[in-house]
Amino acid sequence: MRRLARVLATLALSFTPLVAFADNLTAFTLDNGMEVVVLEDHRAPVVVHMVWYKVGAADEAPGVSGIAHYLEHLMFKGTDNLAPGEFSKVVAANGGSDNAFTSQDYTAYFQRVASNRLELMMQMESDRMRDLVLDGTDILTERQVVLEERNQRTESDPGALFSEQRNAAQYQNHPYGIPIIGWKHEMASLTLDDALSFYRTYYAPNNAILIVAGDVDPTEVKALAEQYYGVLAPSENLPPRLRPQEPPQLAERRLVFEDPRVAQPYVIRSYLAPERDAGDQEKAAALTLLAEVLGGSSQTSELGRRLQFEEKTALYTSSFYSGVSLDTTTFGVVIVPAPGVTLQQAEDALDVEIAAFLERGVDAAQLDRIKMELRAALIYAKDSVQSRARAYGMALTSGLTLDDVAAWPEILQSITPEQIIIAGREVFNRNNAVTGWLTAPVGEMSVPEVSQ
Repeated sequence: MRRLARVLATLALSFTPLVAFADNLTAFTLDNGMEVVVLEDHRAPVVVHMVWYKVGAADEAPGVSGIAHYLEHLMFKGTDNLAPGEFSKVVAANGGSDNAFTSQDYTAYFQRVASNRLELMMQMESDRMRDLVLDGTDILTERQVVLEERNQRTESDPGALFSEQRNAAQYQNHPYGIPIIGWKHEMASLTLDDALSFYRTYYAPNNAILIVAGDVDPTEVKALAEQYYGVLAPSENLPPRLRPQEPPQLAERRLVFEDPRVAQPYVIRSYLAPERDAGDQEKAAALTLLAEVLGGSSQTSELGRRLQFEEKTALYTSSFYSGVSLDTTTFGVVIVPAPGVTLQQAEDALDVEIAAFLERGVDAAQLDRIKMELRAALIYAKDSVQSRARAYGMALTSGLTLDDVAAWPEILQSITPEQIIIAGREVFNRNNAVTGWLTAPVGEMSVPEVSQ
C-alpha cells in the first residue's frame, strides 16, 4: 500500500503551467512530459541549469552493473552538433563550469553559468538528451576510464571495499546492494549495445526533470524550455520504477573484513530503515533527529559524551541516516575503539549505550538546540542556488513532491522526544542489521587485536 501511495502521489505532482509556490518557486510540465522547476534568486547574475533523470544504478538490468554511471561518462562524448569533449569546452569558454553525478536513484547533469548563457546550455543539453553519438572507440576508451576510477576509489581503499561488502550483505534482493560504479567483472564487459539500450530507454523528456535556479524569469524559462526540450520525443517504452524488494530478514548479518592496509579498525552497524515518503515524512524526520541526538556531534551527542569523554572507550562515534531514497534506506552507527579496547569491547559498549539511551529518553534541551541548528542549516542552504536546485532534484527523483520539500522544515520542528524514541526502538532491530568489523589481519597492525 505504501508503494501504491507513493506512485499515486508522484502522479499528482501538480506540475501544471506556471504554478507558483512559496520560496520563489514556479513549476510546469511540457507537453512531452518533461517536468520543470524554476527557483528564482536575483542576487547575482548567474544561473544553475540541471537535468535530472529518474534513473540510477538501482534501475539497471541484471548483469550490466555500472551502466548508469558509465553512460554518465559517455554523455560527454559527441552529438551530431558537438564533437567529443566539446560540451565542457563550450561551457568553460563561456566562463562556466559543468559536471554530472550518478546515484542509486537518479543521474544528473548541471552547468553553472552567467544567466545570459542559459539558452546556450538548454540548446546543448537538449541536444545530447536524444542525439548522443557513440561508437566502439568511445566504449573502449571510456570503459577503461571508469575501470581506473574504480581502481582508484574502491580497489585501493579498504574502507570502500568494506562498505561495498556491507551493502551487499544489507540488500540481498534489492539492487541497492550493487555498487553504483558496478562490479568490476561486469564493468569490464559492458558493450555499446548496453549503453545505447539504457540511453534510448531512460534518457527522454518524460523521464527527466529540468531545474533552473538563479537570476531568471519563469516565463522566459518556460519559453526556452518549450523551444529546446519541448520538441523532443518522449520514450514510449519507459518502464515503471518497480524494483525487487527485500524479503523479511530473520537474522543479523555479520562480517569481518581484513586488509593489511587498515591503520585504524572500527565497528559499523547499519539497520534497514524507512525512507521519506510523499505525504508521510514524520518517521523519517524522527530518524533524522535521532541520528543527530545519538551521534551527530562528538562533543554533545549521546554516544560522543558517554563513550568518548566519560568512559573513554572510543576515539570516535557517529550515527547517520539519509531519508531521501526511493526505497528502504539505512540508519547506521559507528565506533572507533580507543587504544587498548578491542572491537568486541567497542561493539559491546555501543550496544549498552544505545539501550541506555532508549530507556532514559531524549534530553529536551539538547533536542531544542539540534532543531535550531537544523533550522539554521536549512536557511543557510538557500544562500547557494546550486544547493537549492540539488535538494529539489534529489527529492523529486526519489518520489517526493514539491509540497513535501516545502513541508520538511516544519515537520522536523514538530517531532517530539517520544516520537524519536519510538522510531529508535523500531529501527534498532538486529534482525534487520548488518554488523561489520574492519581490521588488519592478526599481527599486521600495532593497535590491539580483534577478539573473535
